[in-house]
Amino acid sequence: MSVTANEVAEWMLNEVKSAGILYQSDAVRHISAHFGEAFIYVNENGNASIDKEVKKVFKKLHKGRVAWDRDAFFWGWT
Repeated sequence: MSVTANEVAEWMLNEVKSAGILYQSDAVRHISAHFGEAFIYVNENGNASIDKEVKKVFKKLHKGRVAWDRDAFFWGWT
């Protein structure tokens, strides 16, 4: 059974809910190890990032209750 972007996004949301914060670097490592490299890509700055479809689903799931801190590279519960 293959993993979906929705399952990855749900994991991300649960992490932010339980810890209050989710660093992108931690998320990339966990997603890569537990869900597969298919959900990770290298962005234009040469950094590992989370698949755009996962982030799109994540945004729908959190409904504005999670904010991205672009300076510290983490999502935080608002």
